[in-house]
Amino acid sequence: MPFCSNCGNEIKAGAAFCGSCGNKVGQAQQSATPPPVGKVTFDVVTRERLNMVKVELENAAFRYEAGAMHYMQGNLELQSDLPGVGSIFKSMITKEKVVKPVISGSGTVHLTPSFGEFTILELDNDEWILDRGAYYASELNIELGAFTNRAISAMFSGEKWFQTVVAGTGKVIINSAGPLEEVELTNGKLVVDGSFAVARTSGIELKVAKATRGIFSTVISGEGLVNTFTGTGKVLIAPVDNYFNTLIHTVRAINSNVLRLQK
Repeated sequence: MPFCSNCGNEIKAGAAFCGSCGNKVGQAQQSATPPPVGKVTFDVVTRERLNMVKVELENAAFRYEAGAMHYMQGNLELQSDLPGVGSIFKSMITKEKVVKPVISGSGTVHLTPSFGEFTILELDNDEWILDRGAYYASELNIELGAFTNRAISAMFSGEKWFQTVVAGTGKVIINSAGPLEEVELTNGKLVVDGSFAVARTSGIELKVAKATRGIFSTVISGEGLVNTFTGTGKVLIAPVDNYFNTLIHTVRAINSNVLRLQK
């Protein structure tokens, strides 16, 4: 059974494209061996108050968001193949970058520092639906896909029509504007007034609803449409931006008001 040189997943016999990432199957892949089965270690370090993902590879490989590589040291190879039809289509609907480069070998990789927060999410044969832009990096055996939201949810929830899905067993790095809190639901409901829900398991359904019953009650309460999560599973939320992102938003708001007054 051949393996995809881009994502490392098995390719069905006679297939022209990888069923996982859409990468075109070349002659070199017909005799390909399984991807490295060494060790991948993710860690989040802080330098000068900026957060940065550090990746240690021991004869292994990982995938990351295009443009996120900062620097690397060791016997490492960066592979960024031209995307196949499947990858381009997924990129168009999820609004994620079309290329997900892979770094393999043995050494240390540092990804781009950020004022945001990075969280290491461990999947154990799980499936998570991520907010747009939340995906940052993952082990190769994690499959990436797309989830289609309902029309009304896509229009008003802030999550848009499509979201990225990560599935399998392994580690995924997700980024957010603030520290994450885990909310576990057992046939329950979570109401969120905003778009700060970063991820949810596939057993959780997202709906958009009025905060209160009736149009008159909605107007009186001052609340409009809210995101409602129902079902059994987990939801990761970032209800408060961290200090630096809050400061950035405040400065931008002040600048915007100053420019408005000057006009």
